[in-house]
Amino acid sequence: MLETIDWSAPWLAPWRTRGEAVAHSVRSGMAQPEALNQAGLAPVCFVPQSELPGGVAYEKYIFDTRRVPTRDGLHDFFNGLVWHEFPLTKQRLNALQAAQIERTGIQPVRGPARDALTVFDENAALLQAPDALWQALVDKDWQRLFGDLRPLWREAHLLLFGHALMEKLVAPRKSMTAHVYRVLVDDSSLDSMDAWLAQDLSADKLATKPFAHLPVLGVPGWWAGNEDPGFYRDASVFRAPRT
Repeated sequence: MLETIDWSAPWLAPWRTRGEAVAHSVRSGMAQPEALNQAGLAPVCFVPQSELPGGVAYEKYIFDTRRVPTRDGLHDFFNGLVWHEFPLTKQRLNALQAAQIERTGIQPVRGPARDALTVFDENAALLQAPDALWQALVDKDWQRLFGDLRPLWREAHLLLFGHALMEKLVAPRKSMTAHVYRVLVDDSSLDSMDAWLAQDLSADKLATKPFAHLPVLGVPGWWAGNEDPGFYRDASVFRAPRT
């Protein structure tokens, strides 16, 4: 399914250079784990999914072996790209998951910490933005966020991080929503964001669910339809805050 990726989509711009190269290798016949291994200097080795032993937790296996079981397809493809571009953050998330598994074992229901770690890994987007923009997002004040403060988006930087989120956006729909995590570092380079996140993330902090919810196609410049103010009046997507 890698041929279905539209690399001109604005949300894929930071991932395009490496991503197109890996996708080309896979389409040319190379196994996806091998293509990911050739793509850069990730701190892990990508291996076929069949190498994951039965009964062993995926996150614990990665932590113990530095090998990432990888299936064909979009989901693990984007996961591999994130390992390349955010190696410190991915290692931090993996270490936090492994510590939770060591502490509680594998339970039928994930606890709040493991649940939040998974949400971040799968569905997070990273936002650098002025205070007013962030507060409007937290408040779900959509008119202020995308109307009154629309020019302020030129000072903001939103980056997709979650690989499941990127997978879903290969076939974009208006309702697709990211769990947005605010990044408090001025430099928007991936290296700077990676270093900051690796220091900032903790299981306790994530368990408090420090996320804001953003329908990503509402971001100015990301979807032609949102130039019409009526785009944001769809209450089934741009929902009012809970009281």
